[in-house]
Amino acid sequence: MSEDLKIGEIKEQEEKEVVEQGVHNYSQEESYVWPTDEKVLKKLEWFKDQKLALMIHWGPSSQLGIVTSWALSDEDANWSRHQIDWNVTGEEFKKQYFDLNKSFNPIRFEPEKWAKIAKEAGFKYLLFTTKHHDGFCMWDTKYTDYKITGKDCPFKNHKYADICAHLFETFRRQGLGIATYFSKADWNVDSYWSEKYPRGKYQWRGASYDPLEEPEEWEKFVQFTHNQIRELTTNYGQIDIMWLDAGWVDKKYGEDIRIGEIIDEVRKYQKVMLCADRTIGGKYENFVTPEQCVPDRPLNVPWESCLTMGIDFAYMYEDIYKTPREVICTLIDIVAKGGNLAINVSPQPDGRLPEGAIKTMKGMGDWLNKFGECIYGTRVCAPYKKDGVAFTQKEKENKVYAIYTYPDENEPLKEEIFIPYTESFKNIVYLNSDKDITYAKSEKGITVKLPKEEMDIPLIAHVFCINK
Repeated sequence: MSEDLKIGEIKEQEEKEVVEQGVHNYSQEESYVWPTDEKVLKKLEWFKDQKLALMIHWGPSSQLGIVTSWALSDEDANWSRHQIDWNVTGEEFKKQYFDLNKSFNPIRFEPEKWAKIAKEAGFKYLLFTTKHHDGFCMWDTKYTDYKITGKDCPFKNHKYADICAHLFETFRRQGLGIATYFSKADWNVDSYWSEKYPRGKYQWRGASYDPLEEPEEWEKFVQFTHNQIRELTTNYGQIDIMWLDAGWVDKKYGEDIRIGEIIDEVRKYQKVMLCADRTIGGKYENFVTPEQCVPDRPLNVPWESCLTMGIDFAYMYEDIYKTPREVICTLIDIVAKGGNLAINVSPQPDGRLPEGAIKTMKGMGDWLNKFGECIYGTRVCAPYKKDGVAFTQKEKENKVYAIYTYPDENEPLKEEIFIPYTESFKNIVYLNSDKDITYAKSEKGITVKLPKEEMDIPLIAHVFCINK
C-alpha cells in the first residue's frame, strides 16, 4: 500500500466523527469561543432573533434526484451510490455527474417568486448553497468555468444566469438576511482532486495528496478558495453569514485552508458578518450547526439545526415533505432550547420550488403570521420544556410564552392545560383567541381551562402569553 493511501486512511479515520454518510455532527459547547468584537456579538443577537432560515441546496445534480456530491467520492460509494444504475462503472458515473453542467438549464427560475414565498412563509434569512463539494458554482466566478455562467452551461445567457446575484438581491428586498453556504472542499478543481497522485482515480472526500508533501499544490488550492470567498463577499452585497461546510478541510486533519486569514480580511469590509466554520470550534465558528438532529437540551452557545423539509438535502423526485404541523412543532422545540431552524427545500431542475414544499411553507406562514410573537426575537426561559409545554420569553417586555403543541393531529384536544410556571405574573392572554383566560394557580404551576376553539387554521398549539 502506498504511503499516500496510508495517510488517506488515517485522515479518514480521524475525521469519521466529523461527518458520516454525508451528515456532519456538531461542535460541543466546550470548544466554543465567544467573539470579542462588539460588532460580531451584536450580530449574534440579530442571529438569535431570526429563528427561521430557508436553506436551499440546488445545482446540476438536481437533474439526477440523488444525494448531492457524495456519490463522486469512491470512499463513500457504499452508501451514496445505491440509487445509481450499476450497469455503469464508478468512473463512467463520475464523468456523467461532472457533465451535468452541460444540461442544467433551469429556465423556470423566478427569484422574485422564491423571495415572496419565503417572506410569506415566515422565513427571516436565506441560506443558499453557492458551491457544494462537487465544485459547481452558482455565481459568476472568474476562477473556474465549472459554473452556472460557464461556456458549457446552457443557462449562461439567461437574464437570471448569475443565480446568486439575483437571489440575494430579491431576498434582501423582502427584508431577509443572506447566508452563503460554501464548501471548503472542491472535487472538481485539480489542486484538490487530481489523478496524478498515487490514489489515481480512486478518490475520497479529502485532498488526493498530502498537503505537507505537496505544499505548492496545496497553496494553489488555498489561494483558489480565498479568491472565491473574496468574490462572494465583495461582488454580492452584504453577506450576513459565511456558512462553511466540509469540516475535514482544517489544520487538525492536515488540510490547513487558513480560513481565519481570509475571514479576518473579509471582515474589514463585511464588518458584521458571522462565520460558521462547521465542526471546527474556535473563533471562526460563531454558532454551531447540528445537522438532521435537534439537541435534547438547551445549549449555552448560539446554534442552528439544519433539517430537511423533504427526505434529503438534495432534490428528490416524488419527494415526501414534512407537514406544516411537523415543521412548526420542531421549530417550537428548537426555539425553546435557544436555537434557530434552517429547513432545507431543494428546487426542481427546471427552477421551480416543488408544489409540496410550497404547500408546507404556506401552512407555516399561516401559523407564524398569527403566533410569530412567541417565536421571533425570543430567548430561552426556564424550565424550557416540561410536561409538554415549551417556554420562550421576551425579557424586556416582561412576557413569557407557554406553548403546548399537538405533534399528532389525531390527539384529542385538551380541555385544560397545566403550565409548570411558578413565578409571579399579572395575567395570561390566550393568543389563540387574543383574550384573557381564567386560571387556577398552585405551588407547582398554573392550570388553565380552555375555551372552545374557533380557528381559521389547523390547531397546532395552544399559545399563552404570561405578562409578568
